[in-house]
Parts: sequence; structure tokens; C-alpha cells
Amino acid sequence: MQQFIEFVTSNPILSLVWVGLVVALLASIVKQKTAGYAVVTPNQATVMVNREDGIFVDIRNKDEFQRGHIAGALHILPSEIKAEKLAPLEKYKSAPIIVVCKTGQTAQESANLLHKAGFSNVNLLKDGLISWNEANMPLVKGKK
Repeated sequence: MQQFIEFVTSNPILSLVWVGLVVALLASIVKQKTAGYAVVTPNQATVMVNREDGIFVDIRNKDEFQRGHIAGALHILPSEIKAEKLAPLEKYKSAPIIVVCKTGQTAQESANLLHKAGFSNVNLLKDGLISWNEANMPLVKGKK
């Protein structure tokens, strides 16, 4: 114990960085456990759509969506989700919804909002379209 105290007092910056990393790690774990969505891989998402009548919800901007999106995906902007303009999704209240963005980071808030709006099976595509492309899954171009 004496060595630990000596280390902390002689290396305060390193000790603070270590404490910060531990706090960030714990916060990340708590956030994942309390999230209203599950994180799924491209293969799991494909199974959800094909076998459970799920739907992909692409939240990227219009230009990105038109450059390439998952076949059959609905294009709904995060601002529409925040404003609860969810009419295109109403028939999917209990079906799997897989929220997609470019990297999987920006879709987290939209996935939580959909869960809070009463959608019971909300999922997030792990690493977004990056993982979809890495899995060599197809994209379609142009309008839906």
C-alpha cells in the first residue's frame, strides 16, 4: 500500500489519466447495459430482416443515402426521429428495426429515441455501414 501511495504522489498526471480511463470504461459499460437497443452484426441484421420481417432505418443525410444504402432501407433523418415524425415506421412497432449510420456512433441517440417512442425491438448495426461494407454486403444507389 505504501508503494501505491508513493507512486500516486510521485506521478499525479499518470494517476489521473489512469483514473479517467477507468471512469470512462465504467461509463461505457453502464451506457451499453442501460441502452434501449441491442448491437447487431451485419449477419445478425440480415437474419432479422429476412426471417423476422425487420427493417433497416438509415439516418444518414440524403446525399449519403443516395450514394449507397442497404436495399429496402427507410431513410429517416435524426431530426425527424427527434420530432417524432415516425409514420413510416408505425407498422414496425414490434418488428426488428436496425438503425444504420456510417460508423455506428451517431445512430445510438436515434436508436434510444425509437425505443422511448415505443418500438420494442430496436437494434443498432455495429460499426454502421463500415462493417456492412467489410462484410461484403450489397448496397444500392439512388432513391429508395
